[in-house]
Amino acid sequence: MTSESVPPMDDPGTGADSATPAQVVARQRAELERLRHLAATSAVLERAKGALMALTGCAPDAADQELRRRAEAGGRTLLEQCRLTLGSLPPPQEPSLQEPSPQEPPTPAPPGTAPPTRTTPATPPPPAGASEMAEVAEVLGGIGRDLVHVRSAHELAARLLDHLAPRVRADAVLLYERRAEGGLELAGHAGIDARFAAQWRQVPPLAGVPAFDVLTAGEPLWLEDLAADRVRHVLVGDPPERWPSRVWLPVPAGGTARFALGVLRRCGGPFEPYERQLLVAAARLCAGRLHVFDTARQAPGDPGVTETVQAVFDALPGAAVLLTPLRTAAGEVTDYRIDAATPQAVDVSGRTGRDMVGRLILESYPSVAGEPLWQGYLETLESGVPFESEPFAYQETVDDVALTGTFSVRAAPLDGGLLVSWLRHDPLERQEQRLADVQRLGNLGWANWNLLTQEISWSAQAYAVLGRDPEQGPLELEKLPRLALPQDADPLTAAIAGLIHRGRPFDVPFRVETLEGVRHLRLVAEAVSEPDGTPAEVHGFVQDLTAQRSAELALVKSERTMSVQRGVLQAERALAARLQHALLPLPSKPVQLAGLRVEVAYLPAQAGIHVGGDWFSAVELPDYDALFVVGDVAGHGIDAVATMAQLRFTAKGMVSTGTSLTVALARLNHLLLHSRDSRMTATMIMARYDPDRHLLAWAQAGHPPPLLVRGDEVRYLDRPGGLLLGASSDPYYESAELRLRPGDRLLLYTDGLIERPGEGLDVGLDRLAQAVRAHDDGGSGDSGSLEALLAAMLVDEWRDDVCVVDIRVPVRVAEAADGEEAAAVDPAGAGAGENEGG
Repeated sequence: MTSESVPPMDDPGTGADSATPAQVVARQRAELERLRHLAATSAVLERAKGALMALTGCAPDAADQELRRRAEAGGRTLLEQCRLTLGSLPPPQEPSLQEPSPQEPPTPAPPGTAPPTRTTPATPPPPAGASEMAEVAEVLGGIGRDLVHVRSAHELAARLLDHLAPRVRADAVLLYERRAEGGLELAGHAGIDARFAAQWRQVPPLAGVPAFDVLTAGEPLWLEDLAADRVRHVLVGDPPERWPSRVWLPVPAGGTARFALGVLRRCGGPFEPYERQLLVAAARLCAGRLHVFDTARQAPGDPGVTETVQAVFDALPGAAVLLTPLRTAAGEVTDYRIDAATPQAVDVSGRTGRDMVGRLILESYPSVAGEPLWQGYLETLESGVPFESEPFAYQETVDDVALTGTFSVRAAPLDGGLLVSWLRHDPLERQEQRLADVQRLGNLGWANWNLLTQEISWSAQAYAVLGRDPEQGPLELEKLPRLALPQDADPLTAAIAGLIHRGRPFDVPFRVETLEGVRHLRLVAEAVSEPDGTPAEVHGFVQDLTAQRSAELALVKSERTMSVQRGVLQAERALAARLQHALLPLPSKPVQLAGLRVEVAYLPAQAGIHVGGDWFSAVELPDYDALFVVGDVAGHGIDAVATMAQLRFTAKGMVSTGTSLTVALARLNHLLLHSRDSRMTATMIMARYDPDRHLLAWAQAGHPPPLLVRGDEVRYLDRPGGLLLGASSDPYYESAELRLRPGDRLLLYTDGLIERPGEGLDVGLDRLAQAVRAHDDGGSGDSGSLEALLAAMLVDEWRDDVCVVDIRVPVRVAEAADGEEAAAVDPAGAGAGENEGG
């Protein structure tokens, strides 16, 4: 193979320096497999139409309309609907799609011959039963799925035989194609030997040949009586008795058929009705796929492609071809046909010039599919703008020696097709192209200064990087600082002086002003010295680092912003923590209130800002009652702490002055709705204990229920009605009462004690009840029991504040009055009067 005959459109990655011959073969095989799927996809619409025609007997236009209707009704794309049809192939019988097949008069027989007997019924065979129809649909589904992948008529015949053999007792399948000169050619076959195929490959246009008869009549021909059929027809086969029954079907049906499908059987007797229906449907199903094969094999003969055009190509120098696009019914380009070629053009099979005419581009250059060249061809067809590829490497073999060449391909539109030519680059051009690619990709340019002859050379990319017009020419090395900004000129001048006088290389950053703005550049240079050490020549390059520098500056700015935000958050956290400690002092040990032993625990969250809005109050009122409050403001930070303080002191003040619990909650809700941040919400539980009656009255606003421990019993109190604070302008709050007994233990807590990410609230409540059972001291008053309880509940990191008020009734307290507990409802709304509950 000469260097001029290198295929221009092969895989650019097959160079000797990048792949071995075995790798090339493997890549070619993978490419051919991908190409097969690509070509199959382009014919899915035609095959789906054929499947629908086969099942319903409708015309092609009606089948196309039905497919689009089903796609629109099902919310699918047309391609999805086609694949669904091929995969399931349901047998609908829709009257709107039924169109009677046109009946053509029989062709008169030539004089001296007996008229052929038409065994085909004038109407379609009667429909099969439901089970047989389902079997037909199943077989057609398998055929349709296989047709997606077949690449030739021969492979199609083999797939048909695989599916038809067990269903209709088929032993051989033949596919004949009508040729332009009037004869028939065996396009595909299965089930016959090579001798039979060679003997009957070409069939002249003789009277009585069944394949000719079905193409002329456009209807199936059923040959089921061998004795009578061999008198009337010329039967293929040697001897014909090998197949006592056979059928020939036109593909597609009607007078425009180009293919004849023959199914031969070694068994005699007529075809069953469902066998006839299956065969007719299978022939219709193959129509779309055979149309693709037919289009791909069309010989040059279209208008504009004449012998004169080829004669012109014979006289052209270099390698070039004229391509005509082959399109599907949807207009998608599936391949190109070579309609003219110069003598220097060579394909992968070694065909040259005129021998390539009529071949397909994917046959001559299979690896072009999916490559940038293929996309360039499509863009040229659509836009009309010529396409020129980047140089790419290709491996060739000359005298059994593998060599690598570099090529460029150009495609220009010509009368609906493409004129494609290619050029081989010599080694020097290849090296220059590589150097240009490196400069372009690295955004740098080289420069050379001869200090003795004063000759200066800059690459084209150097002008682009420095923002200098090439018509102005290059600058002397000493004048280069003139391009830099004033603040960067002195360091660059000093570095150049050191290089010229002392031969010291340098790597200096500097900035230049261009029409696009300021650029950040880098100049690297070294000197080539004479034997006496005098610098004689300077080599260097200048690189554009604007993008990198911009990214660095953006990163520094982002780090500074993050540092400032981090400082603000730390300051806010410290301030919030100081406020919280000042507003919510924690007792160092249990306290005695109204005869009750009270222990408090507060644990800030271990994630986030660590300062939240949980709070508690445990105080003795002027009338010697005890007030217990536990609340939780949504959120964290200073706003949450401020809201917490407002609610805590307001609640304590209202109850201390005689306001009932329910009215206090209603007023707190009003206060929160009209606060500075009306979006704040909070939950709260308030309890007032009368030591004389041992009676605890309590109310809540969206808060978890208290947990009562009485002897061996651990249970949650039923919550009276109450919406969380800040959620509604017209809330409704109720109160309840509980008579405490000696040894009773009551836990008030915030949701941080029981909530865990990914868990429901009931799981946390159950976990708390179990932990209390395991760590309760039985009313002994052991101060370590609350610490043990918290340790059991907070094993992992908790993300919310935890506040717990542990109330215990000492055992030494006198027995309470009879009756365990009673409840009373005390409604309070906006503007409700005061009521001490109960």
